[in-house]
Amino acid sequence: MEYYSLNQYLKDTFGCKVYKIALDGGFTCPNRDGTLGTKGCIFCSGKGSGDFAESRKFSITEQIEYGKKRIEGKIKKGKYIAYFQAFTNTYAPIERLRMLYEEAVSHPDIVVLSIATRPDCLSDEVIKLLCKINKVKPVWVELGLQTIHEKTAKYIRRGYPLSVYDDAVRRLKQVGITVITHVILGLPGETREEMLNTVSYVGKSNVDGIKLQLLHVIKNTELEKEYLAGKFDVLSMEEYVGLVADCIAKLPEDMVIHRMTGDGDKNTLVAPLWSGDKKRVLNALNKAIREKERD
Repeated sequence: MEYYSLNQYLKDTFGCKVYKIALDGGFTCPNRDGTLGTKGCIFCSGKGSGDFAESRKFSITEQIEYGKKRIEGKIKKGKYIAYFQAFTNTYAPIERLRMLYEEAVSHPDIVVLSIATRPDCLSDEVIKLLCKINKVKPVWVELGLQTIHEKTAKYIRRGYPLSVYDDAVRRLKQVGITVITHVILGLPGETREEMLNTVSYVGKSNVDGIKLQLLHVIKNTELEKEYLAGKFDVLSMEEYVGLVADCIAKLPEDMVIHRMTGDGDKNTLVAPLWSGDKKRVLNALNKAIREKERD
């Protein structure tokens, strides 16, 4: 059971190593500004899941340059993805979005514009803008689905039904935008079968890629309070590794696997602490996937 990794896809597409630079466009979220709520999703950090993004104090061009400097020791010759990561990156007036996106794609070293957002924050006007930019440089839209199960969606305060995700995917694909779906594995109350059902659903939803994210319990979130109160357990490394191998087996062979785990900020990570040893986790994941292939 081989899988199509993001690294391989980027090499196949651009012929060189490509790195992501996480950007902060100064956005907020309807789950925080009072439109849907003020507390955010139950697992979301104070930085809107943009803990590794550059500082919003700087322009997009400056953030790209700072990002390049951070990884210049790893990259001799390559290109970059401008990744709008923090909060909801289509949730702003259209002129502001146009200004930020166009500044990013105008940088000569940027080969892809990647935008993390909510499926309920994609107006026709926004999709029209993304379609236009996609003709200049490839645009990826990363949708935070997390789960297909409504009970869990309400618990984590996602704020929209599954039908909104389906509609967003349909409208984005209609205009040729690459779509990547985020799924969180280990959400409180979900069974292994329910997690696999979510991944199977994504695999059949006509998207181009998937991010499998281990549930992280982060300091100063409501999820931390629930965890410390003993209301749920996090997955062990063995459970997670076996689950991911089974998830990948359920996906189309040509679907790009953008992530199999996730980095938590070690200064704010409460659990699971084993996830902090990324090299060990990735080695275990690749071993489990190879063994699954031999079965």
